[in-house]
Amino acid sequence: MFDFEALSHAIASRTVLCVGDLMLDEFVYGEVSRISPEAPAPVIAVQRSEINIGGAGNVARNIASLGARCIFVGLIGDDDAGATLKSALSQEGKIESVLVCDPSRPTTRKVRFVSEHFSTHMLRADWELAQPAAADVEQKLIDAILPRLARADIVLLSDYAKGVLTARVIRNLIDAARKLGKRVIVDPKSANFAIYRGATLLTPNRKEFAEATRSRADTENSIAEAAGEAMQLADCEAILVTQSEHGMTLVPRNGEAIHVPAHPVKVRDVSGAGDTVAAALAVTLAAGADWETALRMANAAAAVAVGKKGTASVTPAELRRKILPPAFLAAEEKIVAAGGGLDAQLSDWRKQGLRVGFTNGCFDILHPGHVKVLTAARAACDRLIVGLNSDASVKRLKGEGRPVQDERARAEVLAALEAVDLVVIFEEDTPIGLITAIKPSVLVKGGDYSRDQVVGHEIVEAEGGEVLLVDVLPGFSTTSLVNRARGDGA
Repeated sequence: MFDFEALSHAIASRTVLCVGDLMLDEFVYGEVSRISPEAPAPVIAVQRSEINIGGAGNVARNIASLGARCIFVGLIGDDDAGATLKSALSQEGKIESVLVCDPSRPTTRKVRFVSEHFSTHMLRADWELAQPAAADVEQKLIDAILPRLARADIVLLSDYAKGVLTARVIRNLIDAARKLGKRVIVDPKSANFAIYRGATLLTPNRKEFAEATRSRADTENSIAEAAGEAMQLADCEAILVTQSEHGMTLVPRNGEAIHVPAHPVKVRDVSGAGDTVAAALAVTLAAGADWETALRMANAAAAVAVGKKGTASVTPAELRRKILPPAFLAAEEKIVAAGGGLDAQLSDWRKQGLRVGFTNGCFDILHPGHVKVLTAARAACDRLIVGLNSDASVKRLKGEGRPVQDERARAEVLAALEAVDLVVIFEEDTPIGLITAIKPSVLVKGGDYSRDQVVGHEIVEAEGGEVLLVDVLPGFSTTSLVNRARGDGA
């Protein structure tokens, strides 16, 4: 298993130059209520709509959401859709967008009508001019791309055959990148792989690969065999063939083919899954990973993306949950650092109608007394949040020499307990801020406190919650355990 944390850290310092066909993705969600009397087609009662940055723009969004910086070069028309995309990209903090405007063409726009209940795409309407950019526009694209190459760690071409990646643009870009020693990844649309000659990696889906190689491409062996000839034609180092639910096969020019099966996942929407794969490959290879690591990252990213609705982006936390085994995730996924956000988790639990409980402490050395309180607290709620004093807070409360264990170690030990659903580290001396934010249904403390002594009791009771006091086990105290260990007490 590779070091995910080190890889994520490396990705955060990398820059990807992404060039390709930008489009506006619109999703109109509703319920299919009946069949139209005018024509044998379903009628959708519209409930809501979403507008997303699509195409190569979605690749750029995924590069940014995975932690890298992105320089994005694309093409828009002089219209409302173009203005919407320009505004949306300007709000993406890690994307530097350079948009060439061509007033002679519309901005590519795709509107999908989706059944909310079944997550089924009923209809798609496209506004586009799928023709190569004119010579003057080509030159503007080239002039926008080449000066920015030096700042990139890797180059990614996202080809949707809408006119940006003409033969001339591709040739100028790949040749310039190779002179600078930059690797180039291509998500191809053309069945003529020769136009991408000199790229490092091509990432066609199975259908595109079969058409380009005139092969069945239905087994790992047939893919590997056809890829050998394709790599000769394209003068590339590797070809990765994505196969939806059948996983991915990567064939390097030097070495054995590598196949990874798809992650088991409930597919909600495949829109933009290829964008996510290309972005994950780019950032991982830019960070210095080998082929297999990049392949596994891309495979996990695809699994996350297809589990979301619409044109989705993927975060490092989501990737981590897919890649690492549950034993590695259990503690890590339960910890929220000081200043971290709770809103998303609380919102999810509240939508499910779950009863949220809260308790807190320093938990410097976990002992049976702590375990009893935590177990009793979890029995009184559906989800238990534990507020944990930070190192600075413990030192102020307990004095020099404390804590014995730092906050990360204490948090990981707590998070490993089945009774604990979330550990939140706080910097203050009391958890009053956390309690105000969480508004738990039940607030739990040891029975050595009275109800009026429990910090936050008035907030919880004002919201209709309750305060639960759990009898403590005699003979267990962190301070006495520390003193005993240091030889300061009997």
